[in-house]
Amino acid sequence: MTTLMIAQTSCADLDSARTLAQSLVAQRLAACVSISAPVESVYPWQGRVEQASEYVLTIKTAPARLAALKAHLAEAHPYEVPELLAWPVTDGAADYLAWAEGWMNGEDDA
Repeated sequence: MTTLMIAQTSCADLDSARTLAQSLVAQRLAACVSISAPVESVYPWQGRVEQASEYVLTIKTAPARLAALKAHLAEAHPYEVPELLAWPVTDGAADYLAWAEGWMNGEDDA
């Protein structure tokens, strides 16, 4: 049984990435969000090929939190069409998995 998932989104600037990460953890939709250094993204948008610097957010979440995470991104993300990709964690350190699950299940000492 998968107890943890990795989800990914991106933001155009560090302030937006930090704000989004803070809200995800504060609402227990994620146990941890890692923000990368800027990366270059190339993508089609409104009939053109665009290129932009973005910050990638790696979100550690639970399968049971994924629907709420999607809803939160739809409201809080600054992009018109925010990226959200998710995949299951198939293995990991038992203590880390337990800590992450504890936080998202409302255990204050996680």
